[in-house]
Amino acid sequence: MQQSIAVVTGASRGIGQAIAQALVEANYFVVASATSESGVAAIQEYLGEKGTAFVLNLADKDSCAQFTEQVNALGAVSVLVNNAGITKDTLMLRMKDEDWDSVIETNLSGAFRLTKSFLKGMMKQRWGRIVNISSVVGAMGNPGQANYCASKAGIEGFTRSLAYELGSRGITVNAVAPGFIATDMTHELTEDQKQAMMANIPLGRYGEADEIAKAVRFLASDDAAYITGQVLGVNGGLNMG
Repeated sequence: MQQSIAVVTGASRGIGQAIAQALVEANYFVVASATSESGVAAIQEYLGEKGTAFVLNLADKDSCAQFTEQVNALGAVSVLVNNAGITKDTLMLRMKDEDWDSVIETNLSGAFRLTKSFLKGMMKQRWGRIVNISSVVGAMGNPGQANYCASKAGIEGFTRSLAYELGSRGITVNAVAPGFIATDMTHELTEDQKQAMMANIPLGRYGEADEIAKAVRFLASDDAAYITGQVLGVNGGLNMG
């Protein structure tokens, strides 16, 4: 029997890599993306024969079309994890049009393009799992991130709308909203900055990429068959709304 295919975007490191590895452990053949050939090589190194990777620029329609064609040549996609995203942080008064456009185009429009391209296969199978990676700031807001927060709030609305549309076809659509996760970026913060951030987290620590990956793996499984249209916060209690 052919392995089911799971697509994970932005998987060269961090949360994306952890998600890809978790889905490999769940016996999926993982097709991952990176924005560069070096990123693709990094993915291929940890996936080995259990998956493959291609270059993808979510802000580029032609790149999305090429990626879709490469993936569909391998078979119908059962699980799609829209993880890839970018930030262009600055206060609103200083934010350039291109800072806004590039973040919305990548984080929100890119997820739309990719999801639409894999829907027919899922509908034909009458089974599918779509998991969108949002962020705690999509609900809370964050100064200097109007573009990023808007894109993540948009992802959550996108998730709920699709859940309505696709439920009758056996396809669930959910989102995972990470809080502060230990990544390369957080490692660069000063101790004072870290303490200030952790003061607002009831569990008193950053999350780990594996903790996000386990939430995604659950939502992609049969155990989550009656869960759809939900935003699962994995944030240590930072936001309890």
